[in-house]
This record gives sequence, structure tokens and C-alpha cells, in this order.
Amino acid sequence: MSVRTYNPSVRVGNWNEDIQLEEDTLKDFLERREKGELLYQKRSKLQQTLFNRLELSISRDGLVHFGDKVNLRCPGARDKTKFFAHVEPRADCQLAVSPAIQRILEAKRLEGPCNTAGSKELGANLRNTFVITSADGTPCGQPLRYGQKFFLCTLDNEGGSLFVSSDRATTGKSAPKSRHQDVTFVSEPSFLTEFQILHFNPQLRLEYEGIAVPANTKIIFNHKYTNQNLAVEEEFSMRTPYGTREYEISCNTYLDSHRADKEVNHWMIIMGVPGDEIYPVISNEASQSTAAS
Repeated sequence: MSVRTYNPSVRVGNWNEDIQLEEDTLKDFLERREKGELLYQKRSKLQQTLFNRLELSISRDGLVHFGDKVNLRCPGARDKTKFFAHVEPRADCQLAVSPAIQRILEAKRLEGPCNTAGSKELGANLRNTFVITSADGTPCGQPLRYGQKFFLCTLDNEGGSLFVSSDRATTGKSAPKSRHQDVTFVSEPSFLTEFQILHFNPQLRLEYEGIAVPANTKIIFNHKYTNQNLAVEEEFSMRTPYGTREYEISCNTYLDSHRADKEVNHWMIIMGVPGDEIYPVISNEASQSTAAS
């Protein structure tokens, strides 16, 4: 096989074809750049779409309502003595969509099915902001109650209106590392996408059945079909296309010796408080410090 040893400007061999190929390559590059089809343009658009700051709904009565835009946060580990040397204690993280980088580069919105992750990015963006959606016909604006089934959905438009879903673990379908019950985002609602909120204290769950769920308070996020609780797999992390390591998310109930849910099953439905619309930066820092305490 012959190798070209001269520039196209040197008229040796099939010089006319070489010049034409160079011109076609440049023309194709300019055309793709004008249409925004270059890889770096798609990546910058992806970052702008997924990581743009969003505003959460304001909870003026301290409760969670249907139609609210919320974050779902798992506070970090309080007992840091059980971790070994060179192993960082589990940090605060939020449930987030983790789409495949190739799929999101080709699409203009999130498409199911896609994976979940426990992101350490605590600011509200398209990846970790969800809408409380009714599964039993309750109108928007009504408070969500303990034991009431509902859907947790991504936002409309770029968010794709995907539903958090889970199913029993099998040999062919489970969380990649922990092998527990997998959690994904799907396009259509079903009995596998129904969740309910349980009270943080297992001894008070019957008494609180039917009472409105408060915002920014520890709760248990329970999958109604399998009766397994949403959990952060603190021993298993994965590298994402965004250059960070994030925790694996599963549905698995972790109980201590007192039959109470462990910290990895503790979640908070994060919402804004009155004043966030005036001082968004200050209120965001205040919500993070509240979750850490």
C-alpha cells in the first residue's frame, strides 16, 4: 500500500484527488459546525441542559404537594467512626438521572430507560429535580400524605417526563454492583412506578397514615409493589461520563438490630422555603446545612 509523502500542494501522483479530498473535508467540517453537530458543540449543549440551575417549588405551609418540583436527598453518614482509613464517609447525595452519554448526545431530551445515581451535586438541575405526580387522581396543589401512592417524574420537555421504576431483582436484572433491586427511569407509568412515603420512625407509621408529608424532613421512600425502601449503596460507587464518582442507587431495606431503617434508607424531600425567591443563594446554603445536621 502506497503512502503519500508530500503535501497536496506538491503535484506528485494523484494530486488533483488529494486537493479535492482536503476541500471536501473542510467543507464538511464547516457545514457540521454551522448546524451544531460537532461533538464538542453537543457536549456543551448537554452540559447547559443537564446542569443549568433550576428553582424548586416553595413550600409556604411546610408540606409537600402534588405538582411540586423537589429534590430527593439522602443525608450523609453521621457515624464516621465505622469507616476505615483512606475510605471517605458517605457524603450528602441526591437521586439523579444518569443517562448514557451517547444517547443524550443524539437526543434533545431524556429518554427512557436510563439509570439512576446518587449525585453529590446538591444544587437543583435537570438531573436531580423531579415532580410529585398523582397516581390516584388527586389534583395538583393537594398535599401528599403518608401511605398515599404517587409517581416521581422528571420534568417535562428536556426532562422527558420519565418515571422512577423498580422491580424485583433477578439473575438477569439487578443493580450492577450490589445485585440488589435495580432502580431506573422509564417512559410509561405502571404498578412498578408507584411509591409511597413512610414515617421516619417505624413505631409511628400506623399513627401517621394519612397525615400530610412535611418538606425538608427525614422520611422513608418506599416502593409500593415490592415493599423495599430506596437506598444509597455507600460501598459501591461508579464513574460517570461527567467526570465524577456517584453512588449506586437500589431498592433494598437495610435494618439495624432494633429493626429500624439504617441511614442509607433515610431521605428528605427538599423544597424551597419562603424567601428563596428573594435570596436564592442564601437559602440554598441554608438547606444544605439543614440536611447536614
